[in-house]
Amino acid sequence: MKHCNTSCGGDCGNCAGAGTLELTEAEIVLLGKFAQIPFWPVARRADSETPVCLECGGMRPELLSALAAKGLIRLDFDFPLTGFDYAAYDAFPHKGSMALTAAGQSVIELLDVRGADE
Repeated sequence: MKHCNTSCGGDCGNCAGAGTLELTEAEIVLLGKFAQIPFWPVARRADSETPVCLECGGMRPELLSALAAKGLIRLDFDFPLTGFDYAAYDAFPHKGSMALTAAGQSVIELLDVRGADE
């Protein structure tokens, strides 16, 4: 799948930032969950960078980390969701939120239009 990493946000293939972005089937499914619910809770332990989401079935830590590394989601451990009950996260000192980035939204739109095989 071609994805433009510059400010034009398009899939033109003409800009310097255009390249191939490879996603696994599991990453595509996870992006679909973010398309349905834009903000999710996330937490981590004091001694770990591993993201944890207890409410998000199928959001394995390695998938969350991979999408964050690709710039498709943002993990904000210092910005909790307003009104969300983090009681289940008492063991985690860093409680925050995660959401799609603009690049992630662009990829979802491309997947909707072209499908996952391109």
